This record gives sequence, structure tokens and C-alpha cells, in this order.
Amino acid sequence: MGLPRHTTARAALRAALAAALTLGALTACSTSGEGGSGSSGGESDRTAPPRATTPADLCAGLVGYWVGEALDGSTWAGLDWEQKGMSNEQFVIHDEVLAAARAKERTDGRAAARAFADEEVRRRCAAANGATGSSENWRPPTGPGAPAGPSTTPVPSP
Repeated sequence: MGLPRHTTARAALRAALAAALTLGALTACSTSGEGGSGSSGGESDRTAPPRATTPADLCAGLVGYWVGEALDGSTWAGLDWEQKGMSNEQFVIHDEVLAAARAKERTDGRAAARAFADEEVRRRCAAANGATGSSENWRPPTGPGAPAGPSTTPVPSP
């Protein structure tokens, strides 16, 4: 005969969970620098503290990601600068680097365009110290047929 099917499934699930928990515990011990590796736990065995992320690093990661998405023709590349989480300054870098990368792609291929874009975004974000400045949350539209910006004509008081 044998055990009912649900009993066997439960036992298999328990065994899998126990194995996963054991593996997780072993992994945590081996990466914490305490035990598990046979080391003395001295200072040289510990990993270096994480490096602080600079505004330039954040800018390069964010702008570089969106330039890459646009070069790849991603559906999400059409989001506006606010939806992408960029400041106005970062969006200017995005637009200018993307235009140059597309030109590079036409002559040298996509891989060269991606390499160029990554390097140029990193350079420009570092030069602008992260390009976190924003001219409020409005940027004047450009191009033919773009509507005029906010009116500077004073509104008469009642």
C-alpha cells in the first residue's frame, strides 16, 4: 500500500523547507565573517565597509539606465523625466547623451553607442556633481508647435 499522497507531499515539503533553512543559515554564517570558515575572525577576514554612494554615482546609474533603455527601444523609454525620477539637469544630460549615442550607433553599432553613453553619462554626472538641481518641476517645451510657457503677465487684482 503506501502512504496517502498528501502525506508524502507534506513530508517532501517539510524536507525542502528544512534544507532551504539550513542552507540559508550556513550562508549567513559563512558571509558574516564569524565562524563557518575556520578563521580567527580577525580584522583582515572582514569585508570592507560599503563605499558611500555619491550624487554623481546615483545620477550616472539613473541617467545611464534610461539612456540604455532608449537605445534598446524599450517601451518604458517613452516615460517623461518626472516618471523616470530625473531632475531637470539629469534630463538635459539624458537628452544630449542619447542624441550623441544614437549618432554613434549609426556609425559604430549599438555596443559602441552603449559604451560611449555609459562613459559620457558618468563624466557629465561627475562634472555636475550629480546634476540634482532642478528648475522647479517645470521645463519649457521645445520644438515646433510647442505651447508657450507660463505667462509672465501680471494678473490684475480685483
